[in-house]
Formats: sequence, structure tokens, C-alpha cells
Amino acid sequence: MTLSEGLLLGVLQGLTEFLPVSSSGHLALAQQLMPGFEQPGLLFDVALHLGTLVAVIIYFRQDLKQLLTAPFRHDIKAVQERRYLRLLIVGSIPTAIIGLTLKDTVEVLFHRPLVVGGLLLVTGLLLFVAERFRSSGRKRLTLADSLITGLAQGIAVLPGISRSGATIAALMLRGVEGQTAARFSFLLALPAVGGAALVSLKDVEHLPQGEIGIYLAGAGISCLVGLICIHALLGIIRKKRLYYFSLYCWLVGGAALYYFQ
Repeated sequence: MTLSEGLLLGVLQGLTEFLPVSSSGHLALAQQLMPGFEQPGLLFDVALHLGTLVAVIIYFRQDLKQLLTAPFRHDIKAVQERRYLRLLIVGSIPTAIIGLTLKDTVEVLFHRPLVVGGLLLVTGLLLFVAERFRSSGRKRLTLADSLITGLAQGIAVLPGISRSGATIAALMLRGVEGQTAARFSFLLALPAVGGAALVSLKDVEHLPQGEIGIYLAGAGISCLVGLICIHALLGIIRKKRLYYFSLYCWLVGGAALYYFQ
């Protein structure tokens, strides 16, 4: 893999991780379309996800500071933040179980563009239904919201199912306000992506010789682009324009099915 390919995939990751169009699906399709490209597989995908994980930490640094210090504070706001922290922990449990169960399946599907195309169509449908039937929205999350969002995030390890799209859509369909849904989705990604990175650490010894710099460059550019896209998505949700992404997912998914048939 060349530096230009690593940077291109990093930009693609930053654009698609937070916009609800499936970053892993786009990476899988892009790697299939690059002539002579030696696919780096799941480890490089995780490296790019680490870049966008850092973007979440930077963007929500104040929220994270309040959440992580809540167990040691005794003010009224700390009570709410401890409850929110518990919801994040609960939501991470089904994600971990499903993610570990599907790990081998994901490795296989990452090289099956027809399946990726079909799953992009599913993502488009989820976004369309969520926007079509969204309500004014509540801002208080429940235990059931957390569990269902965790399930959605676990299923979204499949390339073509957008993690942000699936989790935000799941919450909106349960009547949660869009901005609240997006914030919970972004924060819930932290333990999921961090956990995936830890699971993949055993593969570091198999990193192709001389490509560490490419991995770091890809992660760095994905972080920078990811910061821009987090801000953009929050604005898009506020303006109730998620259905634009439905059309995009249907277009890309349909094109993949046609091209790779």
C-alpha cells in the first residue's frame, strides 16, 4: 500500500465514519476498486477507526470530562451524568457480544462487495424510515434505549451497515430527539472502537514492514476530516435532512450490486 492510498482511505474514513453512510462499507468497496491494491484487511480499518475515535474525544472533550469525573462529584448534575455513564456501559455490553461473535464473519464480508452493496441499501432504508417517522423527540434516555442502541451498534460491524446511521435511527425511531441521539451514538462509539483496537492488537506483529508511517498518516487524516464531519452531521440532523443520506446509500449500494454482479 502506498502513502497516497493510505491517505485516500483515511479521508474516506473521516468522511464516512460519522456521516451515516457506512465507513467500513465504503472502505471495502474502495479497496476492491483500486487496481493492484493489496488489501490491508481489518487491522488497517481499525487504525483508521482509531483516528476517528480521537476525533470524538477531541470534539466531546468537555462532555467526557464531566462524565469521567461524575463518580467523584456530589452535585446535582453529577447524578444525571452518572446515570448517563451507566447507560453507556449497558449499551456497550450487547455491542461487545455481537461484535466478538461476528468477527470472523466480518473479515469474510469485507471482501464480498455484493453483500456490502446490499447492506448499504438496508442502511438507506433505516435512515429513510427514521426521518419519515421522527417525532419532536424526548431528551431523557432509558435503559431500553441503551440496550437497543447497543444491539444496533453491534450489528453495524457488518460492512455496509452504518454505525452512526443504525444507532441514531434506532434512537429516533424510539422517539429520541435527533441531537440527543447523535450525542449518545458518538459517545457509545468510544468503548466499541477502543475495544476493537485492543482485540486487534495481537495482529500488530503482522503489520507489513515499512508501512507504520502509512498507517499513522491514514489515522491522522481520518481524525482531521472526522472532526469536520461530526460538526456537519449535528447540523444536518438539526435541519432534518437525514433522508439525503438514504438516497446516497441507495445510489452507492445499487451501483455496487450492478458493477460487481
